Amino acid sequence: MRRAAHRVVQGCAGLSVLAAVHAAVNTALLRRPPAAPPAVDRPVTVVVPARDEADQIAGCLDAVLDQRGVPHLQVVVVDDGSTDGTPERVPADPRVRLLTARPPAPGWLGKPNACAQGAAAAGDADLLVFLDADVRLMPDAVAAAVAVLDDAGLDLVSPWPRQLTGSAAERLVQPLQQWLWATLLPLRLAERSPRPSLAAANGQFLVVRRAAYERAGGHAAVRGEVIEDIALLRAVKAAGGRGVVVDGSTLATCRMYDGWPALREGYTKSLWSALGGRPTASAAAAAALGAVWLVPPLAALTGSRAGLAGYAAGVVNRAVVAAGTGSRVWPDALAHPVSVALLDVLVARSLRAHRRGELRWRGRTLVPGAGQ
Repeated sequence: MRRAAHRVVQGCAGLSVLAAVHAAVNTALLRRPPAAPPAVDRPVTVVVPARDEADQIAGCLDAVLDQRGVPHLQVVVVDDGSTDGTPERVPADPRVRLLTARPPAPGWLGKPNACAQGAAAAGDADLLVFLDADVRLMPDAVAAAVAVLDDAGLDLVSPWPRQLTGSAAERLVQPLQQWLWATLLPLRLAERSPRPSLAAANGQFLVVRRAAYERAGGHAAVRGEVIEDIALLRAVKAAGGRGVVVDGSTLATCRMYDGWPALREGYTKSLWSALGGRPTASAAAAAALGAVWLVPPLAALTGSRAGLAGYAAGVVNRAVVAAGTGSRVWPDALAHPVSVALLDVLVARSLRAHRRGELRWRGRTLVPGAGQ
């Protein structure tokens, strides 16, 4: 029994070491924007879906309208049933168009519905930028993202904003987003492969060629997806396009959730889908994460050298990814096992809420077309 347990610890520690090596390679290969991007000579439309974003929308749009090197810029703000006065906070500017979203038809969720209507109003834009209202762009963000798109010959890029955190819960959980794809996704292979499993994207800031978006079916192709950003990338790939996540830490910032309650509810509504969309697959993924990054540190507490090596590899893994994506490195990386344990708790909560049909977000039931 002892020997079997020792082998389990050794196996998990070995996987932790391999994952750290892969994360280091991925971080080195991560595509990064140029410091001085060329001007964009094509029309660009930024689509901002907004539901109850009165505290965010003005700051978001001020940053969008301050973009350098994008002379043909249009902004479409899609008010998605706000009740807090969001439309009144949209600045009066000839480059900004405010739409009121039509209610989602059966089979549609709210955000894909708003994004689809915004894209349909994009006029002659060759490039579409989908941007969440809580994102703040740096002045060269759009031009730099387009430069990566063009230089790498891609159809979609997802510049991952630098995630701002305040509370301890945010610092524990938020960096796991970048850590997961940097650790598990072979980035350069993912650029070329049409496989759905090789996709990571972030709808906070996403740039796509209009032609590729339309070939993929646009947001109509992902109308019922809770994780619509990854689903859109998969649709682009399935239509013959190429896309990948890129470093956006110097281009944009976002504080996704403010405190534990908001973070807990946000991850509850999406984790069941992010880890496979099927209860068995999601539970298996959570168990695998727990085994590789929790078993070694627990064994290290009993004096296991293999466990200590596995824990150290996990810390190095987390630190390398954090340094490469603009997250806080120390002392947060030392608490990586706590982060993974908290993630597993959130996965279990998400699976339970999904099974019971209790998933809601901003007053909406997350069932396509139901109460949207």
